[in-house]
Amino acid sequence: MMFPSIFGENLMDDWFDDDFDDAFWGKRNPLYGKNAARVMKTDVRENDNSYDIDIDLPGFKKDEIAVQLKDGYLNIAAAKKLDKDEKDKKSGKLIRQERYAGSLARSFYVGDELKQDDIHAKYENGVLSITVPKKEAQKKVDGGSTIAIEG
Repeated sequence: MMFPSIFGENLMDDWFDDDFDDAFWGKRNPLYGKNAARVMKTDVRENDNSYDIDIDLPGFKKDEIAVQLKDGYLNIAAAKKLDKDEKDKKSGKLIRQERYAGSLARSFYVGDELKQDDIHAKYENGVLSITVPKKEAQKKVDGGSTIAIEG
């Protein structure tokens, strides 16, 4: 008998998993389960004047994503919360829950010479697109700066 698969994960996995897997391989990421290693997949393209970074963040809203420039690092974080009131409003017995609350983060070193206004971010259709210009070394950026996300 074949069972449907979602994101490469068999719906029957939880029933047939054993404790050895968790002890040997480590616990699953509560936000994305066994597929945590494939989350925040990133493509970085180099152009003549900039670097284009595309990060997959499906299921997140724009206000759940933060992009910050601090000490030469571009930090991207996404946090997801479950609305318990909405969960209680739905009728029926929950037999499997694949949506969880949690957070993800990645950092990229972009250099000390960049300023917040130099970097542009846009979030559309589950993809965060960031453009980081190539710059020659200038003075060091002080403190941290948050970058606005368009979309």
